[in-house]
Amino acid sequence: MLLATMLLAVAPQTAAAPPVAQVRVAFDVKGETSIRAKGLADIAANRPIGVDDPVRVASISKLVVAIGVLRLVELGKLDLDTDVSSYLGWKLRNPAFPGTPITLRLLLSHQSSLTDNIDYVLPLDADMRAILEKPGAWDATHAPGTWFHYTNFNTPVVASVMERVTGERFDRLMDRLVLRPLKLDACYNWASCSDATKKRAVVIYRARQPTKDDHKGALPPCPVTPAADGGCDLSIWRAGRNGATFSPQGGLRISARGLGRIGRMLLNWGTLDGTRILSRRSITVLETPLWAYNGKNGDIDNGFHCSYGLAVAFLANSAPGCRDDPFGDGMRRFGHAGEAYGLKSGLWIDRKNGSGVAYFSTDVPATPGTRSAFSLTEEAQARPFD
Repeated sequence: MLLATMLLAVAPQTAAAPPVAQVRVAFDVKGETSIRAKGLADIAANRPIGVDDPVRVASISKLVVAIGVLRLVELGKLDLDTDVSSYLGWKLRNPAFPGTPITLRLLLSHQSSLTDNIDYVLPLDADMRAILEKPGAWDATHAPGTWFHYTNFNTPVVASVMERVTGERFDRLMDRLVLRPLKLDACYNWASCSDATKKRAVVIYRARQPTKDDHKGALPPCPVTPAADGGCDLSIWRAGRNGATFSPQGGLRISARGLGRIGRMLLNWGTLDGTRILSRRSITVLETPLWAYNGKNGDIDNGFHCSYGLAVAFLANSAPGCRDDPFGDGMRRFGHAGEAYGLKSGLWIDRKNGSGVAYFSTDVPATPGTRSAFSLTEEAQARPFD
């Protein structure tokens, strides 16, 4: 028995299964510089992954929302430092700090004091105001503007603000402001994607079991989270009532090539293929950190978050405890990571060298990285060695 135990102790561990799909697009100011796509978009159908196949990229969706917000700022419809209560038509406050206004700048930079203690994935007929009036949705210890805590619920509030000032459904608004001008075949929560695009959905897996977008080659039965009674009647939508409907915090379906186009626009100071999306000033605002970890001013998730702006993360920070450099070269980059349902994604821009990379992997093993708080798969995608 002792010998058997010793043999087990020194036996090599079983290698983790590789991701089901991996796609990576590198780019510079002129265009794509390299493309890699391997694996399957759909295991059951044995469908190979392609660089143009749409996937739920998780939290990179937040960065794209920020682009939409800045477009509305440029149009004079929004201000980053106005109390969002004036846009919503009702007072948004942390009950523990009722005198402190909450702004878009605070919401987008995860300094609003909102938390994810209450589920942010809301049914179609939910009343977001009633949910946000519950004390349990808030951090009762830290006032708005004093603490960083990464919170998905911030972005549905932003989406509600966008709907209220425009009167437009969030997914259609984002299509008009960002996706269509960038010539992107993309959508939030499938509702505004073409039928052909929906049928090319990348299935997301965990342990080889589907977790998201397993539509079996058909159209999704409901493009959003159904109502409490299971209904899916989008005509009940009302501007600003439920900003979570189209999953602004993580529901963008877009290809790696599409993410690369967004990255190229950012790299080109707001223009892409001759079309201006944002002013140079707005890009500067987007690229400016609003919070940096100083050892006692936020939750850094084991060193993963150490500097953040308007839904933009900044990499390679040197503060003690920071492990936010999956590239391993110490270069400053900005962009965003995504993680949900077994998927990992990233969009990162290196301003100094004029380059960037967009990537995603599905069914990512839990193997931790060797040089950062990112997974080993993300480190390989960020700076590939094969």
